[in-house]
Amino acid sequence: MGIVAIDMSMSLDGYIAAPNDVPGDGLGEDGMRLHNWGFDNPGVFERVFDGVIENTGAIIMGRRTYDNSIPEWGGGGPAGDTPCFVVTHDPPASAGPLFTFVTDGIESALAKAREAAGDKRIGLMGADVPRQFLAAGLVDEIRIHLVDVLLGGGRRMFETLPRRVELQQTDLSEDGGIAHLVYRVVH
Repeated sequence: MGIVAIDMSMSLDGYIAAPNDVPGDGLGEDGMRLHNWGFDNPGVFERVFDGVIENTGAIIMGRRTYDNSIPEWGGGGPAGDTPCFVVTHDPPASAGPLFTFVTDGIESALAKAREAAGDKRIGLMGADVPRQFLAAGLVDEIRIHLVDVLLGGGRRMFETLPRRVELQQTDLSEDGGIAHLVYRVVH
């Protein structure tokens, strides 16, 4: 069984999307600033992510992440042909074949993702769904790529948590002004 992981680029003030994140501009106004480090230097991306695409067997996200990102993905998914599970109360009338809409909660989404992923990693996307997974004690690892910018607004990753979450740092590296932090969630 693969680990469940949050893997996010984040501004120093805790934002994973800039202000006004909407479909067609899913990361908000100049939100790509949070991800340019991975695209500007593919060697850094490969070193930091170390086969994350190949080792990810499923992705779970919320409806907002899906709606905001699908225009950028062009109908495909965020990681090639990796199956995606979208937690929602209101599934769309149609979607691409990579997407399964789950209306009965995060535990159901996780069960479906585990079945699809086998022994591979399960990635969590967005802000709300990862927070729900953290609150339920279902996250094994958190990887934060701390970007050298203060956005001053947008969507925060850890806006509110219902309880304290203990972490153990397992890795720390820096490249081009970006700090890469890896934590194991202590259960």
